Amino acid sequence: MTHILILNGPNLNLLGIRQPETYGTVTLADIEATCRREAKTLGVSIDFAQDNHEGGMIDLIHNSKADGIILNAGAYTHTSIALMDAISSVNKPVLELHLSNIHQREDFRHHSYISKVAFAMICGLGAQGYPLALRAMAAHLAP
Repeated sequence: MTHILILNGPNLNLLGIRQPETYGTVTLADIEATCRREAKTLGVSIDFAQDNHEGGMIDLIHNSKADGIILNAGAYTHTSIALMDAISSVNKPVLELHLSNIHQREDFRHHSYISKVAFAMICGLGAQGYPLALRAMAAHLAP
């Protein structure tokens, strides 16, 4: 069975209360429940994780047994060469995911280190991006 890691970065544990005008009112627990239902429909298994620390995220990437990774790296998207290197160090496809459209936000958010090593990016669809990312990853991993 295809196995996918959905990894969320810093501050995503505060979804639903943090800047709802930008990120919406759906919580990370709501998103996880939606992803688990979607994974069941797709016939894939998932691990769902969130870490506020760059090193913890790197460890999850290095140690993952998943076939592919959906990564919402939060602000580390724009700053973390270490996350980019971790992705490059494992032989797994990565799909970059963002709730907001990073290209319509502050200039510093327009650059992504993750995009350099991801096969695709989904941004600006809010919580709806997660099940879409799962479908895209499952299709990408299909034989």
